[in-house]
Amino acid sequence: MTEEKIRVEEYKVSGDELVHKVKQIVHEGNIRRIIIKTEGGNTLLEFPLTVGVVGAVLLPMWAALGAAAALITDCTIAVEKVEE
Repeated sequence: MTEEKIRVEEYKVSGDELVHKVKQIVHEGNIRRIIIKTEGGNTLLEFPLTVGVVGAVLLPMWAALGAAAALITDCTIAVEKVEE
């Protein structure tokens, strides 16, 4: 049995760029979780992703991200990636 190695990457983005950047990250693959944090470091939204999550399953996530983007100016996207 192999042990999963998790790596965390963080991106600072403005509210305008939030949805676009998250879509880009999801398309890269190997994502375990996406966490949206406020400027102060507080968690605003958290989305666990599993292998094969596509299409209609992601619609509530896009809606929540759009609403959050309208309310915040700057945020940090923390991405947990599974290393192969």
